[in-house]
Amino acid sequence: MKSKIIIITGDPNSINSEIIYKSWKKIDKNIKKKIYFISNYNLLKKQFIKLRYSTKITQVDNIYDKTHSKDLKIINLNLKFNSLFNVKKRDASKFIIDALNLGHKIALRKDVLGLINCPINKKLLPKKKIGVTEYLASKCSVKDNSEVMIIKSRKQCVSPITTHIDIKDVSKKISEKLILAKIKTIEIWFKKIFQKKPKICILGLNPHNAEFEKNSEENKIIIPAIKKLNKLKIKVKGPFAADTVFIKDYKNYDIIVGMYHDQVLTPFKSLFNFDAINLTFGLKYLRASPDHGIATDLIGKNKADATSLIKCINFINKFGK
Repeated sequence: MKSKIIIITGDPNSINSEIIYKSWKKIDKNIKKKIYFISNYNLLKKQFIKLRYSTKITQVDNIYDKTHSKDLKIINLNLKFNSLFNVKKRDASKFIIDALNLGHKIALRKDVLGLINCPINKKLLPKKKIGVTEYLASKCSVKDNSEVMIIKSRKQCVSPITTHIDIKDVSKKISEKLILAKIKTIEIWFKKIFQKKPKICILGLNPHNAEFEKNSEENKIIIPAIKKLNKLKIKVKGPFAADTVFIKDYKNYDIIVGMYHDQVLTPFKSLFNFDAINLTFGLKYLRASPDHGIATDLIGKNKADATSLIKCINFINKFGK
């Protein structure tokens, strides 16, 4: 029976210790028993003291330690840090990579519900223009780029076909094969997690769908992909024009799929604010993350909103079966 939730505390130079503490105070006591944090025990404890937070933190050897079930349990990464909230980039990077690697390894176990990572500065990852989604996909040996980034609110989901690449590279990256792979993953995981066949809306790339000109990406790539998906009995409609779909049409679909990051995330965040979490479909386990950044400007101010992390924890607890 799956009964463990793994949380990587994420970037040490961030609001993560604040949102962890605020989340811990609000989540159900029975869920707390399931949670094991991957962190540096001394660093997190000192950050809590600095922020004047009082809660019981306990170092444990593994996820099978039941003697401290009510405590905030830390699987310790034995590293030394030069500062509390201004950790050197080299040290922070090693901490993040070690934490992700260990989190991945533990998440593969059959009794783990899922993996959550608190926000991370992507510059700490080993390659440029790679996010946690892509890093964990490589660890899971996903070779066809079929992993999918999902941003989910209580009412709506969006997903970009391309992730963490510059706008100038989007048209070179998208392909019929890539769209097919991503949409198939969405279909499989919606059935697996939500027990439903999703209604999928797919957007064009260009303004007004390039008026469907002969050599446009819409005519050459997106429309042929939609036709093939429909032949596979996958409920996909489009391409819709991105500048109007978020007025009201989005409400008729379970998920809106765009061609690039900001095409769907900007309107989505305008509509739903902190009512959102970041999910990855297509890995060997369920992964979630708060849908916001490290917010270094808020460190120590007690203004960070823990809503998204709380929603991640509750989501994994509910759907990570």
